[in-house]
Amino acid sequence: MDSPSRNILIMPAKRKLILLFKYCLLSLFFVLPLTASANFDFNTNCLKAYQLIFDLKINAAKQLIASEKTAHPNNSIVPLLENYADYFYLITTESKLDFDRLKNEKSSRLDQISDDDNKSPYYLYAQAEINLQWALLRSRYGEYFAAAREIKRANSLLQENSKKFPGFHLNGKGLGLINVFLGNLPDGVLKSTLSTFGVKGDVQKGLAMLDKLAQNLPRSAFEPFYEEVVFYYAYVLSDVIHSPDAYAKTMKYTARISDSSLLKAYLQAYVCARNGHNEEAIAILSKRPAGDGYQVFPYLELLMGTAKLNKLDYSSANNFKRFLQLNKGVNYIKDANLHLSWVALLNGDTGAYRGYVAKVKNTGYTYAEKDKQAVNEAGAPAPEPALLKARLLFDGGYYPKALELLSEENADAYKSIKDKVEYSYRMGRIYDALDKDDIALQHYQNAVTNGKNLKYYYAATSALNMGKIYARKKNDGKAKTYFSQAINMKNHEYENSIETQAKDGLRKLGN
Repeated sequence: MDSPSRNILIMPAKRKLILLFKYCLLSLFFVLPLTASANFDFNTNCLKAYQLIFDLKINAAKQLIASEKTAHPNNSIVPLLENYADYFYLITTESKLDFDRLKNEKSSRLDQISDDDNKSPYYLYAQAEINLQWALLRSRYGEYFAAAREIKRANSLLQENSKKFPGFHLNGKGLGLINVFLGNLPDGVLKSTLSTFGVKGDVQKGLAMLDKLAQNLPRSAFEPFYEEVVFYYAYVLSDVIHSPDAYAKTMKYTARISDSSLLKAYLQAYVCARNGHNEEAIAILSKRPAGDGYQVFPYLELLMGTAKLNKLDYSSANNFKRFLQLNKGVNYIKDANLHLSWVALLNGDTGAYRGYVAKVKNTGYTYAEKDKQAVNEAGAPAPEPALLKARLLFDGGYYPKALELLSEENADAYKSIKDKVEYSYRMGRIYDALDKDDIALQHYQNAVTNGKNLKYYYAATSALNMGKIYARKKNDGKAKTYFSQAINMKNHEYENSIETQAKDGLRKLGN
């Protein structure tokens, strides 16, 4: 993707699924000593509810959870499942009102669990999961201090549980996520607060934990939790560390998940769209499971619209408008209107373009990074149509088409320095993606030289990408130079994200 920012959808991010479980596996699961004790009973009813949550059939899951609560009021798996249901409801609806209402349930759920059998491996694990889920939700709305406390609490609980129950593999799921997330966290309130708590992460350690789980859970008694592990793993690969393996690993590990899972469709389409597999993203979204039983998920319309616009299909406007009609939450309103402004501009309708730009400025919220960037772009001069088309085609993975389009352009013909720098940056990105490093480096250098004092991200990202190219070429000296240059550029878009990636590049070089 063109934007180096993260969409903490975990989905945000932070993108958690489930299969039908074979009877023999379930039987094995229930006789193992590390499964539930009397009041932590992950029975058939609870497993089915868990599965439905990961299919995004949340209402049906809630009905089963309510039934279990009535039949077994002391079963402390119930408050954990209730939290799962709320978590996925909130990340699909983006409702700040419901977030403010439902976060009050956290304490009572933890109270029920903490009063239960502390000899069960689920005793500390369930408390850690609830804390971690609310930390991820709070980070979406700027509640960083509370999120930091919950991450610290979750980390401590899982560390303790790992010592008490080293064979309880689920500990690695939360610990893996925490390590990657914290190890790659950009400078800011959340990172500084966690530092004061003494909580740090290790990206490689966390990735190893998640990869090991993804490979081994299908062959273990913990298979029912496989889809949740894959959800977190795909999220960190694509959104947190921007791994070149994100697409291949996501498609590999999601292949065994049932096609009845709407969350599977989301996860695959999201990772495809972010990693240059645009046609595949559109195909997956077109065939996604549908029906009244599924949770309403407006973001999928925004995702489809974005994928269609990346191939310059202007019927994408219908998807953006449908998203705005269905959306009852606070996120991506500005982003949707920005995309609608681009459709209008590329259609030559300057009046509609100005109208949508006004909506970007005057409607919606700025909790999400995408919406913050939409405000920045709405405040900038209208993009040059050819540069915008090249940007969209690049994001979709249509590199030869993007190159053909820009090859007909001339940087000297652009009037503004912004457009001249963007042209160099776009050409650098395209040649980089086509593995033509030497030509890419020339264009990146032009962007750095002419754009290093601008507020736009083109120069800093160009320096970052030059560092990556030289690192691949084993030219550590030049790689360090350009990673450092990216870090030293300040007061531009995506500053934290670019700086974090550059610091990670230096770390891998041994600095």
